[in-house]
Amino acid sequence: MPVRHLLLALLVAAVWGVNFTVIHIGLEHFPPLLFSALRFLAAALPAVFLVGRPKVAWRWIVGVGLALGVAKFGLLFVGMDRGTPAGLSSLILQIQAVFTALFACAFLRERPGGVRIAGMAVAVAGIAVAAVDEGSTGPMSAFLLVIAAAVCWGVSNVLTRRAAPPDALNFMVWVSTVPVLPLLLLSLAVEGPRRDLDALRALDWTGAGVIVYVAWVTTVFGFGAWGFLMRHHPASSVAPFSLLVPVFGMSSAALFLGEHITPLRWCAAALLVGGVALTSYPPAASGGGLRGRSWCRRPRRSAGRARAGRPPRRR
Repeated sequence: MPVRHLLLALLVAAVWGVNFTVIHIGLEHFPPLLFSALRFLAAALPAVFLVGRPKVAWRWIVGVGLALGVAKFGLLFVGMDRGTPAGLSSLILQIQAVFTALFACAFLRERPGGVRIAGMAVAVAGIAVAAVDEGSTGPMSAFLLVIAAAVCWGVSNVLTRRAAPPDALNFMVWVSTVPVLPLLLLSLAVEGPRRDLDALRALDWTGAGVIVYVAWVTTVFGFGAWGFLMRHHPASSVAPFSLLVPVFGMSSAALFLGEHITPLRWCAAALLVGGVALTSYPPAASGGGLRGRSWCRRPRRSAGRARAGRPPRRR
């Protein structure tokens, strides 16, 4: 990977990590569901008129928009609004790698190897340690909302894999059009029109800057740059940089918000990041070759047919 691409990957990880601190600031200006709706509205407009027509079927755009935009970010913003710290939220969300692997096994018929199963166990242990730490210092209900957001992120990851969008930026911009109306309706029903109007009337430069950051910097730039890197380099070279997101998230929260990182939280971070690394990183090819293997083992149906004296089915 060239140095400029390496620096771009580090920048994206930093942008996504700092995003949790920015969300914390934004929640001081907006109700969580309204804030999430404004984020996607700003990400979709005017970009939707510049990226061209969708390059995948609408069912995938709607599915990912509901799972990622409405469910994942709605739950994340509400969980943070109810008390989950920004740095801890950036860490907890990494458990999405475990849920992604589980959903892929259930719906894509992929079977995880021993290394990935071990990684899942280590990551779950990290979440357990984080739960013990948060249970003694903060509301457990908010913690569970962020866990639920990670579950929804896993669902959206599997849907995105099925969609296989050829252009990540085009896909993300069109996905951003889906959650706006549902989140606005939820905000009106749950948070109330009065609270929403008060927040919009009190909009200042800080609130506007927060929306610009979470919409254009983290969504449009972040996903666009990440898609560019994935198109030019193997996933195994790019994906590990996402493990730096909680590092930047916890560091920025400690620096700008004064969040204290307890020893238990450091332990949880080490377990969770290590477990996600094992869950996400593809195993090396056997036999010393350079050719990579699948991240999951698939049933070998053709081998069974050969043993039965029948030729393998052509694919």
